[in-house]
Amino acid sequence: MMESPEVRAAALLCELTTDEKIRQVTADMYFDVDGDYDKHRNPLCGSYRNPGHFMHQNRSAPASPAQVAEKINADVHCSIEAQPHGIPPIENGEALHGAQWGMCTNFPQPIALASSFDPVLVSRVADAIGKECAVVGVRQVFSPVVNLARDCRWGRTVETYGEDVQLASDMGAAMCRGLQQNGVIATPKHFADNYAAGGRDSNYSETSERTMREVFLPPFKACFDAGAQSVMAAYNAWDGVPCSANARLLTQILREEWGFDGFVVSDYCGVDGVCSAHRLASSDVQAAAMALKAGLDVILPFDRFDAVKQALEKGYITEVELDKNVLRVLTAKFRLGLFDDPYRDPAAAQALVRCDAHRELALEAARETIVLLKNEGVLPLDKTKIKRIGVFGQSADRIPIGSNYSGPYGTPWRGADAPTPLESLRAYLGNGVQIICGDNGDVETLAPTCDVNLYFAAIVEGEGSDRSDLRLPAVTVHKSRIEDGGLIVDKTAQEIKEDQEDTILRLCKADPNAVIVLQNGAPIDMTAWIEKTNAVIEAWYAGEQGAKALTEILFGETNPSAKLPISIPKNVGQLPLFYAHKPSGRGYAYCDDDGKPLYPFGFGLSYTAFSIESAKLTLTENGAEVTFRITNTGDRDGAEVVQLYRSSHNCSVVRPVAELQAYARTALKAGETKTVTLRLSEDAFCYYDADMRYGLHDGRHTLLLGTSSEKIHASFELTVQNGAISV
Repeated sequence: MMESPEVRAAALLCELTTDEKIRQVTADMYFDVDGDYDKHRNPLCGSYRNPGHFMHQNRSAPASPAQVAEKINADVHCSIEAQPHGIPPIENGEALHGAQWGMCTNFPQPIALASSFDPVLVSRVADAIGKECAVVGVRQVFSPVVNLARDCRWGRTVETYGEDVQLASDMGAAMCRGLQQNGVIATPKHFADNYAAGGRDSNYSETSERTMREVFLPPFKACFDAGAQSVMAAYNAWDGVPCSANARLLTQILREEWGFDGFVVSDYCGVDGVCSAHRLASSDVQAAAMALKAGLDVILPFDRFDAVKQALEKGYITEVELDKNVLRVLTAKFRLGLFDDPYRDPAAAQALVRCDAHRELALEAARETIVLLKNEGVLPLDKTKIKRIGVFGQSADRIPIGSNYSGPYGTPWRGADAPTPLESLRAYLGNGVQIICGDNGDVETLAPTCDVNLYFAAIVEGEGSDRSDLRLPAVTVHKSRIEDGGLIVDKTAQEIKEDQEDTILRLCKADPNAVIVLQNGAPIDMTAWIEKTNAVIEAWYAGEQGAKALTEILFGETNPSAKLPISIPKNVGQLPLFYAHKPSGRGYAYCDDDGKPLYPFGFGLSYTAFSIESAKLTLTENGAEVTFRITNTGDRDGAEVVQLYRSSHNCSVVRPVAELQAYARTALKAGETKTVTLRLSEDAFCYYDADMRYGLHDGRHTLLLGTSSEKIHASFELTVQNGAISV
C-alpha cells in the first residue's frame, strides 16, 4: 500500500538540500511565452504561473486547449528533469468565473452568481471550471474571492459574492467543493480584510478583532471546511502587521484555531510590499523571512530564491522554520498526485473545453443571475407586437463578461456561440423585426418611431478601479496595467463616449417605457433617472451566454428569479451601506434622505406572484426549523427565493439588526404549491460575548421569514438561556 501524502512528503523533505528546499517556496512567471521563454524560465522553482495564460497575446488566433496542455506538459517535464529529486511544479492560474488560461467557458461574474442564491448551481459551475483547469494541467487557482463587499466603491466588488456573511460563505464553499473535486487546489482570497474606508483597495484595515471574527473571517472558514487546500494572503495590513507576514492570521487563527493543513501563498509581490509598501521590513530579505516565519509558504509570482537564501545566511529564519513551509508545499503536491501523474492529455483538453454541456451550463447560470429591479407593466415584451426596436448604449454590442479576470492575458476573450446583446436580439427576432442602433444624439428623433427602446449602460470597473462616484460614468480615465494594481489584469478595455445619465433621461422622456439594462459588477446610483423609467434590469456581467439569457428574460421565455446579493444605495453619500448593520444610538437617516437603500439586499422581481402561508417554527435537537407553504399564484412558471433572517435582542453584546441565516430557491409551476423547510443549526444563535468567547450565550432572537431583507411575511420568537433554546 502506498504511503500517505504526509508520510511521503516528510520522507522527501529529509532528502532535500537547503537550496532545494528554498526552491519549493519560490515561484516564477514570465509573460513572453512565444519569445525566449525556455531560456528565461528557471526550471527549479516550486510553482509557476501556467504559460497557457500568456500564449494568446501575440498570435493571430488563440492557442487551442490541446496546445496549452502541450505547453504546460513541457513546462512540467522541464522541471522534473531539472530537479535533483524530480519534484513536479504546481502550475497555477486564475479562475474567478471561468478557467483563465485561455478561451475557456466564461460563466457569470461572482457578484452575478451570488444573485442566484443557488449554491448547488455555483458548485456545478465550479466543477466545470475545475475540469477545464485540470484537463490542461492547471492544478491551483486563485479563487474564490470571499471578501465581503460592504462598501461598493471598491472596484473589486464584481469579484465578490456581495455583502452578506452567510451568502458569501455558502457560495465560496460551493466554489471550493467544485474545484477541489477535480484535483484543482482552491485558493480563497484575500485573507483577510482586503479594502479600507471609502472602498479603497488593499488599504490599511481598521477592522476590529470582533468585526473580523463576526464578518470577514467566516467565509474563509467555510471554504476551508469545504476542502480548500490553500489561501492567498491580502496585500493590506491588519492590526499593525501586513497580512503576508501576520502570524496572528496565518498561524494562530488559520492553523492553530482552525486546524488548516494546507499552504499559504502571497498575493503577487505582496511579500515585497512588506518592505516597499508597508515599510515594516528594511529589505526584501527581511520581508521574506518575516513572511515565511509568520506562516506564508509560497512567495508569488517571481523568483525570490536569493532573498530567502540570504535570510537563512543572516539568521533571519532557521532551516527548521523553513522546513515547515516546505513540508506543507510537498504535502500538497503529493495530495494532488503530481508525482504519480504529472501530465495531461491534449486530446482530452481539446474535447472538453467549451463543450456543449459547459456552454449550456453557462446559459443556465446566466438565466438565474439576472435581477429584475423595476417593472411597471412593461416586461415581458410581446414579440408579436413589435416591428421596430431602438437599441442605444455602448454595451449593446459587447459580450457581457466584464473585463476583470475574463480570458487570457493580452487578448480579449472570444468564443463561438457567445453573442452580444445586439446579436442575440437579431437571432431571436429574425428578419421580421427591424433593429435600429442609435447614438445618444438620435434619441429624440429615433425613440418615438420604435415600438420598444432598450438602453444598455456601460461602466469601467475592476481591480485598481475603485470609484468615488456611483453614477454611470460620462468620462473614462484610462490607466496603465501597473497603475491598475494588477500584474496580470489588462488595462481598461472600454471607453465611455457619452453622458449616460443625460441619454437615459432624454430616452425616458421620449419613451417612458424604455427598458434600462445595467451591465456592471457593482451598484449604480440611479436616483437621477429611476423615477423616469418603468423598467430596469440588473443584468450584471452574466457571462458568455448572458446576452441570450437576457433576451429570454426580456421576452418572457425565462422568468427572472434572481435576488440582489448587495444593497443598492440611492447615492454615494450613504456609503458604507449594508443591511446587517448594528443598531444606532440615534438613527440612520440624513437630513436629506431616510438612509434606506434604493433596493434592499435580497430584492428581486418576477413575472409571476407568490404567497407564503402556514409558516411555523419547530425546535429540533440541534437547533430550529421553519416550515412554510409557498404557492405560485400567477399564470407563469417561476422561482422564488425565500429568506430567513435572525434579529437578536438582550444579548451580552450588541448584535446586527438582522442577519441572513438560511434561504431556499423554489421553482413552481403556475398554481403549484410546495412545502419548504429551512433548517438552522445551533450555531445560528451563537455569538462572541464581551470577552470574545464564542458560544450559545443568552439572548432573545426573532426569526424573520421574507422575500428580501425588508419584505417580511412571518416572524417567530425564541430565547436562549443557560445554553438551551426555547420558544
